[in-house]
Amino acid sequence: MTTNDKTAGKHKIALNRRSRAEWTGDLVHGSGRLTVGSGAINVPYSFKSRIEDGQSATNPEELLGAAHAGCFTMALAAQLSGAGFTPSELDTVAKVSFEKIGENFQITRIELETSADVPGVDETTFRALAADAKKNCPVSKALAATEIKLKATLRNAETSRTPTEVAVGKD
Repeated sequence: MTTNDKTAGKHKIALNRRSRAEWTGDLVHGSGRLTVGSGAINVPYSFKSRIEDGQSATNPEELLGAAHAGCFTMALAAQLSGAGFTPSELDTVAKVSFEKIGENFQITRIELETSADVPGVDETTFRALAADAKKNCPVSKALAATEIKLKATLRNAETSRTPTEVAVGKD
């Protein structure tokens, strides 16, 4: 991350994060481990866990979804805080669609569903801040070639509880 116009004059932050994938065997029968530099994640993964539900190993799409949900949620917290609102709770789920198209697999869509308890914020402001968080989340930007949908629900809204849906990427 580097500075932009909004953070001009503040300290510049530039970080490099490291992750590692190890694999043994062929694609169908092999398996591996995924780790991150902090040591917080050290998990098995396999082709079977990628194409079948109910496996005890993870897959790149689950990890991508977790990264995107985490990044978006932090970006939303930043947007809300910057606007003077302190969220009591933010909860985001990322659904990553992985499909075979022709001879190749690809990630075709990411749907973010977030719900929030934010005292004092109105629905219009919340929706605008959620849309901005999705647009400016660093992971959303990195995945700009993939359609990313967002459904944002303010649980404590005094008005309509109609979720907002916004699409970013491939626009």
